[in-house]
Amino acid sequence: MMTVKNKSNELHLCRVYDAPVKAVWEAWTDPEQVAQWWGPRGFTITTHSKDLRPGGHWNYTMHGPDGVDYPNTTTYFEVEECARLVYDHGASEGKPPLFRVTATFAENEGKTTLNMTMSLATPEAAEEIRKFIKKAGGNATWDRLAEYLDKKLIDKESFVINRSFEAPIETVFEMWTNKDHLAKWMGPAGSEMQFIKCDIKPGGNSLYCMTMGNLKMYGRAHYLEIEKPHRIVYTQQFCDENENLARHPMAPSWPATMLTTITLAAEGPNQTRVTINWECYGETSAEELATFIQGRSGMTIGWTGSFDKLEEYLSAL
Repeated sequence: MMTVKNKSNELHLCRVYDAPVKAVWEAWTDPEQVAQWWGPRGFTITTHSKDLRPGGHWNYTMHGPDGVDYPNTTTYFEVEECARLVYDHGASEGKPPLFRVTATFAENEGKTTLNMTMSLATPEAAEEIRKFIKKAGGNATWDRLAEYLDKKLIDKESFVINRSFEAPIETVFEMWTNKDHLAKWMGPAGSEMQFIKCDIKPGGNSLYCMTMGNLKMYGRAHYLEIEKPHRIVYTQQFCDENENLARHPMAPSWPATMLTTITLAAEGPNQTRVTINWECYGETSAEELATFIQGRSGMTIGWTGSFDKLEEYLSAL
């Protein structure tokens, strides 16, 4: 997620992709590839021209899910292959750019770290852009890149979402592993979570009931990995109150078993980035996989609601 600190005129983003730097660079710079992931969920783009060199331009139109078109002209200032891009973003005819982007790419042990800085004229402008990006779902762009790389490199369909929280990593880890905290925020906006049993440890299991209005949904989780304070992995299934396997009450073709991988990374003494990676687990039919792929927008809404609740809960502690 883009973050702004100490009234800075800069917004910063850091993501780590499980892909070599060449693959990440090409996904950014090849118009055919960038069309597969650029923009918030539900958006598509059409590239009209791209001249990737200092002084060159990328002219494209972003198409919103509501049918509104957003013309864009990117102007490149620095292009260092597989290492660095500096460009102005958000310009269009008669409209100046919104900000300048510096993006660096670095590979370590087969993974690529992307660091982005967006520079604006004032701290107030940076805060306004941060709010705009959050409201528009712009941070999902970088989640979509992770999903695209999964599909391209290992033919895996995944769902990815990130959020940065103003709290130390140990505190955020506690939010995920202490059932009393977890019940306060887990679940989409408007839902309430109750744990009937909860044993969060490798090999442990939990049973919970999520209530949304008059609808009650039971689920069970089985924990595979707990590495304090960086990683939590578990499988998740819908069930009945007696823990018998069931299907999603509103989407019967939803995959029977999901694998959730939670990665926490300290971005500073009081800043933690949480990355959720969701994928089908075990035997999955073509219909279930299609339901999963088509459900990414809904997953984004659901996890965003949970993250908003966690943000509020952390602020109140």
